[in-house]
Amino acid sequence: MKGDASRVTALVRAATKAVPGTNSPTMGGCCGASRETHPVAGLATADADRLAAMFKALGEPVRLRMMAMIAATDELCVCEITPAFELSSATVSHHLKTLRAAGLIDGERRGTFVYYWAQPDALDALADLLGHRCVRTK
Repeated sequence: MKGDASRVTALVRAATKAVPGTNSPTMGGCCGASRETHPVAGLATADADRLAAMFKALGEPVRLRMMAMIAATDELCVCEITPAFELSSATVSHHLKTLRAAGLIDGERRGTFVYYWAQPDALDALADLLGHRCVRTK
């Protein structure tokens, strides 16, 4: 029993050994990145709040589909978005307003229609966060 506990303690210490030149342990896991170099470790609270609002907006399947439609083109008229969904125009407008409030899209009224486009900086922020992957070796 006592030997098992010391073996577990040794494994934990080995997994969290200090990175040379720092006082922080490594994160362990698949790539062993340090807390300082791990891509999410440096995520500021304001950035996390902004990204969380984006993910929350995209958490609704209809909004996710709308975002995919808008992001696939330079701009898209609301008259092209509405027929793609079996929803009232008021509900479509609500979903677009939510995407806009989250900073994912922007729009401009031209005559009686509103044209929407994806915000490149928002897409870049999401891609940067999701683009960091550890390569697992077997």
